[in-house]
Amino acid sequence: MKTLVVNCGLSSLRYQLFDMKSQTIIAKGYADHIGTAGSVLKHDAVGLGKITIRSGLSNHAEAVKEMVSALRDEDFGVVKDLGEMAAIGHRVVHGGEKFSDAVLISRDVLGAIKACVPLAPLHNPLNLMGIEASIGLFQGVPHVAVFDTAFHQTMPKHAYLYAIPYDYYEKHGIRSYGFHGLSHQFAAGRAERILGRPLQDLRMVTIHLGNGCSITAVKGGQSVDTSMGMTPLNGLMMGQRSGDIDPALIPLLAEMEKTDAAGVLDILNTRSGFMGVSGTSSDMVELEREVAEGRERSVVAHEMFCYRIKKYIGAYAASMGGLDAVVFTGGIGEHDPLVRSRACEGLEFMGVEIDGVCNASPEPEKTISSARSRVAVLVIPANEELVIARETVRVVGQATS
Repeated sequence: MKTLVVNCGLSSLRYQLFDMKSQTIIAKGYADHIGTAGSVLKHDAVGLGKITIRSGLSNHAEAVKEMVSALRDEDFGVVKDLGEMAAIGHRVVHGGEKFSDAVLISRDVLGAIKACVPLAPLHNPLNLMGIEASIGLFQGVPHVAVFDTAFHQTMPKHAYLYAIPYDYYEKHGIRSYGFHGLSHQFAAGRAERILGRPLQDLRMVTIHLGNGCSITAVKGGQSVDTSMGMTPLNGLMMGQRSGDIDPALIPLLAEMEKTDAAGVLDILNTRSGFMGVSGTSSDMVELEREVAEGRERSVVAHEMFCYRIKKYIGAYAASMGGLDAVVFTGGIGEHDPLVRSRACEGLEFMGVEIDGVCNASPEPEKTISSARSRVAVLVIPANEELVIARETVRVVGQATS
């Protein structure tokens, strides 16, 4: 059963073709910097090799066409007939309150995704462009939308509401939605298998650390709170995003910097985080090189980052009435032992204790808690594409049964 996963980002398209009988990758590829002359699509067919098939992609619809060309390439293609596809799964960033689960795409579903554009004005239009281009090329193949916000739709009202006039929630849908849901869902499901305990019995904090960062309280397999809010700006400090701030800073900064609210949001989204505090880089590898050299602002930025992770772990443990596991995932979460150790340092009173040797191990998936730790601490590589593929197969199976 060949299942294609399509993931349209702000200036990128990533895809993976799975054989879902074995849940293995047949081919994958990506296009970056879409919309610029320097954009290219690179394709990797397992066992056949890698190619760069096209440069200068003007938009995501064109990138989808080139993805199809790569999959059907005479030498490096893995598909002869597009009808070989059993289904195609699409990542959609925001489903609002309309979608709490993956869904078979129809005209009505496309309309509902469009209605969510005000909640994700940068991402959802590009997701839609990728979906519509794929439907035009893969006619007769079922398409499924898998939402990054869906996993967090189990949050209780007291967790997702803001303490502002309730009318704004009813009229405008202003509330916390959360993001990185696919990553948190995969991490929790994989942790269940590693620990050998049912999700229903587990209280976990899953921590996705990359250029964007979020942390989620998962109780009984369900998201009960998460750090990102109505937008991905809220919560943890990130590469270029501020994370939590005093909202009164927005008009204050606008006045001081002679700008408007949009200008301040640009500061908070693109000039803050590691970059803003260190003044040099949004890249954690570069930041830690400067930390090792003793550069003061970089040291402060790193301390802020780890401290805020620690705060959220403690808060979410309290909200769940205890803690059974902490799970690190995402680029930084998977590859940075210093961040993991400092984020957990001082949590021994909660039963969290890191084993330094295990933490430094090059193994991609590992348990890094000590034998004395009452709380399991795990590192689990992210695999959002596999979640999308699994959800796609499930939804198509339900529709045809």
